Amino acid sequence: MRNRNSPVALLIAVLALLAIAWFIRTHLSSPGTKSPAAAESVPSHLGPPEIYPDPARTPGAINPDITQENIRETICNPRWSTKSIRPEENYTHRLKIEQIGEYGYRDSRLRDYEEDHFIPLELGGNPTDPKNLWPEPFNTSVPDGGAHEKDKVENYLRAEVCAGSLTLDQAQHEIAQDWYRVYQTSVPH
Repeated sequence: MRNRNSPVALLIAVLALLAIAWFIRTHLSSPGTKSPAAAESVPSHLGPPEIYPDPARTPGAINPDITQENIRETICNPRWSTKSIRPEENYTHRLKIEQIGEYGYRDSRLRDYEEDHFIPLELGGNPTDPKNLWPEPFNTSVPDGGAHEKDKVENYLRAEVCAGSLTLDQAQHEIAQDWYRVYQTSVPH
C-alpha cells in the first residue's frame, strides 16, 4: 500500500526551500542589490549638495532583473518600456510626502519635486526600493541642477550603454557617483 503522507511531505519540503530562497534573496546582501555607490565613502561632487540625494537615505539600488547580459531584451529593446516596471503613482506619491519631511526641505510643495529614481529605471535602477527613490527638486541654486537636467543624463547614459560605449555597471556608477559631472562634461547642451 502506498504512503499517502509522501505528497504532503514533498509539498512541505518544496515550500520550505522556497521560503529559504526568498529570505536569502530579500534579506541578505548580494551584489545584485547593492548600490553602485555603496563602496564610496564621501564622494566629491561637482555640483552643490542640494542637487544630490542624501547618501545615507538614498544611496541608490539596482534592479537584479536587469543585467548586462539581458540589456538587449530590456533597456536597449525599443519595445521595452519603463512603464512595465514603474511603481504605482500612489506608492511614489506617499513616499514623496514622507521623504520631503525626512529630508527636511523648507519647501514642502509637492509640485516642486519629482519622486525620482536615483539610479534610473532605464539604467537598471530598482523601481520600488526607497533607497533608490528621492524627492528631487526641479529648481536648485544652479540653473542646470534640477530634475530635468538629470533626465538628460539618464538618456545620455542609456544611449551610451546601448551603443556599447559603457557597460551597464559603468553607467550606474557614473550616475550614482556624480550625475551633474556627467551633465557638465559629457551631455550635449
